[in-house]
Formats: sequence, structure tokens, C-alpha cells
Amino acid sequence: MKLTMCAVVALTLGVSAQERETSYTTLDFPGAAATTMTGINTEGAMVGFYRDAAGKTHGFVRRRATYASIDFPDAAWTNARGISATGDVVGAYRMAGEPEVNQHGYRLGRDGQFSKIDFPGHISTVPVRLLPDGTIVGCYHDAAGMDSMHGMSLVRNAFSGFDRAMTMHQGATPDGRTIVGYFAEMVDMRRNHAYVLEGASFVPFDVPGSVSTTAIDINASGVIVGVYEAPAGKTHGFVREGSQYVTLDVPGARTTSAWGINSDGTIVGGFVDAGGVTHGLVATRK
Repeated sequence: MKLTMCAVVALTLGVSAQERETSYTTLDFPGAAATTMTGINTEGAMVGFYRDAAGKTHGFVRRRATYASIDFPDAAWTNARGISATGDVVGAYRMAGEPEVNQHGYRLGRDGQFSKIDFPGHISTVPVRLLPDGTIVGCYHDAAGMDSMHGMSLVRNAFSGFDRAMTMHQGATPDGRTIVGYFAEMVDMRRNHAYVLEGASFVPFDVPGSVSTTAIDINASGVIVGVYEAPAGKTHGFVREGSQYVTLDVPGARTTSAWGINSDGTIVGGFVDAGGVTHGLVATRK
């Protein structure tokens, strides 16, 4: 399938002194009603999910401007969240008839074979990133949903859960030493705070002036991307380099989100246009 692309729009943005020009390219899965890009690898291959005209959600992978759908066999819906340097994909699905809280993880190899990923003893497993050594990070939870959510790592077929509740590991550096994610407030689960986890060091952070911050990915250089909500209620993407933050906003969009970043600094995500339609995006900063 051929790539659907809109014109590149350049705009200088930022909440820091290190503002740089940002170019945005719109990507839409052909014929989709809505598209979101969620991950990008070192080779520029991307993954995401789209909603078709009938309302069903499918994962997809985009390689060399060609799209291919991802559907776990007999699933009610499937998404794709991360893609490794070698092109394997991880994501989640739900089987028809299961409760909404249930999700199952999968890994899809370049050979087209699916492998199931389910944290033993828990009803929901969400893999998000697949690292070069095969490590997977994400989260697991139970019937209580967000209340029971914990960050998760899968290393050499051994699961481990993060001991802090209401957390989700979203991204990690290629060596796995630094993990980013978010946790929710106990008193108001609508308010997220981002974190950086390095060994036993758990460091929360928030985009300055935001009411909610979610870190979603980090690259080998330590650049973090994610989303934040401003006091007025609008959702923006962000880039964090060291202690500096830059806002990402597609011109004219209702909301903008940054979901993934690769070693070159290319960012993928999504935005909702003025008409309420969700599109995938690629953002590059010069």
C-alpha cells in the first residue's frame, strides 16, 4: 500500500531556551478512519494502530513507505506499540467476548509468527518496547485496572514486576539501563506524572506548568518524549533533553502526542485535526 502524506509544516516551538525548528509530516494508513504512530526503530521502520471504517482497531507496520496490517488471529482488536532494530514487533490484543480490562501481549517476528506474552497470574499484559537483547518492557494489571497496574520487564523469558503500584514502563534506552514511564496520583488517577528509573533510582518529573505528564519513550542519547496536559485542558507532545523541555504542536491541531523516538531523534506520534480526525505524524527537529 502506498503512503498517504500531507505537506511538511515547519514551526518553531518551545518552552525552553533551546528552541529548534520542527517539521511535521502526516502519515495515514490508507483508507483508515484514524491512525496513530507509536514506535520507530533505528532503520526508520514504524509501527502503530489504525481504526477502519467499521470501527475495528488493527496494528500495522510501515517499512520503506509500505504498510502492512497486524491482526492477532481471531482477536477483537490488535495494536502495535514497539519495533526492534531487527523488525520484530510487540503489542497487545483482546479476544472477542473478553472483559474490557483484559489485554494480552504478543511478539511478531519477521517470519510472520506470533508469540503470546502473558504475565503469569495476571489478566492483562501490555508489552510496549522491544530492546536489542530481546528485553520487553510494559505493564501488567488485574481486574482493578489502573489501581493494580505495575511496570513490567521480561528478560530472557523471566518476568519481573516493578514494586510500585499504578506505574507503567513505556520506553527504555537500547541497553535497558534507563526506563521511562508514568504513574498516577492515588487521589486523582486522571493526573499522571512521568518518571525515570535507573536501577533503584526512581525520579519523577513533570513538564513545567502541566497538570499531567506522561513519558512514553527514550532514545540512546537520553532524549525523552511523551505528552502533557496544560491547565486549559489541551494535550501537547513534549521533548525533554536534560533539563530542557520543548513543546510539540502540529499547527491547527486540537491535540498532539509524541509516542516514540529513535536514535536519530526522529519522533512519531499522532494528532487530532480541527475536524476531529486522528492522524499519525513524524516530527523532525533541526
